[in-house]
Order: sequence, then C-alpha cells, then structure tokens
Amino acid sequence: MIQHARRLLLSFGLASAMAFGASIPAAIAQVPYLQLIPANSTKYASIVVDAKSGEVLYSKRADSPRFPASITKVMTLYLTYEALAAGRITLEDRVVFSPHAAAQSPTKLGVRAGDSISVSEAIQAMCTLSANDASVAIAEKLAGTEQRFAALMTLRAQELGMQSTNFANANGLPNSRNISTARDIAILSRAAMRDYPQYYRYFSQTMFNFRGREIRNHNRMLNEAEGVDGLKTGFINASGFNIAISGVRDNRRLIVVVLGGPTRVTRDQVAASLLATGFEVIRRRNMGEDIRVAQNFFEPPQLAEAIQPSMQQGDAGESLTIRLASTTPPTRTSKIQIVETKSVPKLNGKGKAVAGGRWTVQVGTFSNRSDAREQLVIVEKKYGKHFDDARAVAEKDDGKFRARFAGMSETEAKGACRALKSRKQPCVVMSPRG
Repeated sequence: MIQHARRLLLSFGLASAMAFGASIPAAIAQVPYLQLIPANSTKYASIVVDAKSGEVLYSKRADSPRFPASITKVMTLYLTYEALAAGRITLEDRVVFSPHAAAQSPTKLGVRAGDSISVSEAIQAMCTLSANDASVAIAEKLAGTEQRFAALMTLRAQELGMQSTNFANANGLPNSRNISTARDIAILSRAAMRDYPQYYRYFSQTMFNFRGREIRNHNRMLNEAEGVDGLKTGFINASGFNIAISGVRDNRRLIVVVLGGPTRVTRDQVAASLLATGFEVIRRRNMGEDIRVAQNFFEPPQLAEAIQPSMQQGDAGESLTIRLASTTPPTRTSKIQIVETKSVPKLNGKGKAVAGGRWTVQVGTFSNRSDAREQLVIVEKKYGKHFDDARAVAEKDDGKFRARFAGMSETEAKGACRALKSRKQPCVVMSPRG
C-alpha cells in the first residue's frame, strides 16, 4: 500500500505542482490518503531533514509541543549507546528487573522482578518490541532510578539542541511532562546515527528471538518502504500514531518524523510520501533545478501552510538547518562552584556567606560533576533572570552531585521554581531547614 501511495505521489511529479499553479488542489484530490488527517487535528506535525547537512527540507508544526510516546526510547537508547561507547557497560552485562521495571504496562517482555537479561537483549527489546519494562530496567542500571535517568535524558536533549523537550520517564508511557517536537525528534534521530553509528543496526532489526519467543519489529516500514532502515514508532492515546524513520537512496539519507497520525496505516503512508518527495527534490536539485519543497507537497489545503519565508516560492533565501548544541558546548561560568560538603552554602544576595539559612532551588541530581555543571549552565542561560541573587552550586553529597541555586529568599526560590516548572523544567524548592 505504501509503494502504491508513493507511485501515486510521484506520478504527478514535482513538475505538475509548478505547471498547475493554482490548480494544485485538483491534484490533491487524487491522493486521498493524505486527507485522512483531520483538518482540525491538534496532534499532527511533521518534518523532513537531510541527515548529512541538517537542512530542513520540509516542516509542518515542527515546533509545536507533542507527546513523543515510545519514540522517547530513542533517547534511552542514545544514553545506552553512550555508556557502551564509554566502556561503562558491555553488551553482555546483566540488566536486573526491579519490581518497578517489571510492573510497567504492556507492551513489555514480561520479565519477573529479580530476573535479568543482557544489555544486548534490552536494546533489541526496546528497538523491536518497544518494551516498556526493558526501558526502565536499563534506566535503573545506568542511573540508579528512572527519575534520575529522566533528568539525564532531559540534560542530554538540551545539549543536543532539543530546546523544546522534557523527559519524565524512560519509555514514553503517558505523562504530561514527557514533551517533545517533530524538530527535536529529528535532531535526536540524527544524533543517534551520527554519534553511535556502530549501534544503528539495532534500529534496523526486523525480528528478535527472546527465550523461544519470536518478536517482530513494530516498525512495518522497514519491510514496506524502499530504503527505510530505522528508527522508531510510538503510540499513546494522547499522541496518536508517531514515527521517526530514516532512509537511504543514491547515497543520500533523509530523516522523516510524523506525529499524530490518526491510524498506523495513515501515518506510514504520509511518512512514505514525505520521504519519496524529499528524495525527488534532492534528485532534481542534483540535476541543477532551483526547487523548493514548499511548492511540492500534495497535502490537503487545510494542512498546507507556509513553512518559513525562505522556503516559499520566489524567495532565494537560505534553507533552514538544524544546529546541534553539542557541536559547540556551553561556555563554562565562573559562578558555578563544586562544594564537597553536605550542606549548601548559605549566601546573601551578593553571593557572600551568611550565618542564617536561606532558600535553595535544586534543578537536578547527577552521577558526575560534568553533568551537574552542564545543567547549571543550561538553566542559568535560559532562566538566569530568576537567579540574579543566587549562586550556582554543584554540591557533592554521598557520591552524587546536586545542581542547585543557593542564597535565595523564600519568595524568590518559590517564584523561580514556579517559573521553571511552567516551562517544563523540573526543580525542587529547599528550605533552610532542608
């Protein structure tokens, strides 16, 4: 069906879009599957990105907040790959299932509390079955608790340039604080294949044998769409049907993200059409044509909207690009200190120690000094106006590092944390008495 949809799309060709001009809606009527997305949909969003250059070939509502659902697991996998590449774990290491991990809702492997699987099996379970229990189990192995792991997920997202993303869990099960965008998911997908290409093969795996059980990948586009070799699907009622895919043709790789499809079939058809048209645009550019994607997507009129002025017909402006914050790490700030004691320094408004206790805002707990400092840099950069009279402190306590802003009044601390939470930034207000 997807192949048929692609043929329908390309049979009109990009030339027909320019030839028909105002008659484009007539072509739309002959691609009915695209009209299955409701005109008033509050869930739909999409983006097409050149994986090599980061150029955004097409976007629609790409910066609107959405629930990523199980695409969340791409970040869980990213941090798992990071740990493997750093030598902190191996593929043969055991991942023990806690009662919390074992109790996760289906879809899951169904491993009992106290039992264990290998890291390799956990990765395959996440990539194929989208196992919620395996996601939590690996999160607990890497960070001690799922909550701490979610904080690390959010931190890494911010470092990658995912400015509109907050993770609340490791698997994408319903949580109002688990938020991302089509653009941010594209950034994550690109980072996963760019930073850890040696593990990208897991996203391509169509089948996984686990204890005599044959598990097939939920991503049917691996078998049905030409050139597609990953990444991840997702669904919860609040999100609709989501997918992030990547495909290669003629040595060019594209990334497509579609969020909020009304059905699995419609989602896959839209993703296939976006991928096919993206490759056609690249092909025609290589032939010397000055062509822009905004002219060439056969979407229903109610879904068609200007992407950016630089993408509209007749505008010779530059194309959009995804810029990864990880390529230029945040500048360190001298205000951030490492404190080895178990008590937060009590500071006055000018950063000097005071005898009495003052209020503190904690913005994360991390396993190493670097992550705590990075979190303070990011929070101070984004929300610095709320911490004018505070000192950023990475406090070492029982082997963990607490990222905190100390030396605030009760009103200042509560106001700052309230402002952070309104922007999906987790924080905790701590009184002088602890």
